Amino acid sequence: MNKWMSFSLAFAVLLISLIAIAQERGVVKPQLLLSKIVQGMPKGERQEVRVLTASFQPGDKTMFHTHRFPVTVYVQEGAFTLEMEGREPVTVKAGQAKVMPPHVKMTGYNRSSTESLRLVIFSVSDPDTPFLDPIH
Repeated sequence: MNKWMSFSLAFAVLLISLIAIAQERGVVKPQLLLSKIVQGMPKGERQEVRVLTASFQPGDKTMFHTHRFPVTVYVQEGAFTLEMEGREPVTVKAGQAKVMPPHVKMTGYNRSSTESLRLVIFSVSDPDTPFLDPIH
């Protein structure tokens, strides 16, 4: 009788495990793409979250500018070349993300002569803060 109870218990555990595995197959688990400790985030009681998109044709670039708070870009398609004052240029490829620091003069390019570039841009700032400040 003791062996029968042990077998039944083991079978029940196996059955429950299989059911749990079957149920998990339809569960989406996020994959970490980027994790970075940043400085310069807004500290007010309220913040504005913005999600923007940008599409670049071959050879397009942004104006020379700064951001007041860190900005994160995710490249959906193409390659984004970021030039920041005092730093080596960085190329962020499709499926990659990059945090741009605040108060650094920068510009971004689509260096390709044939491929388009699509970005998703994530920004958190004090309410009504301009997304960027042009450098003239």
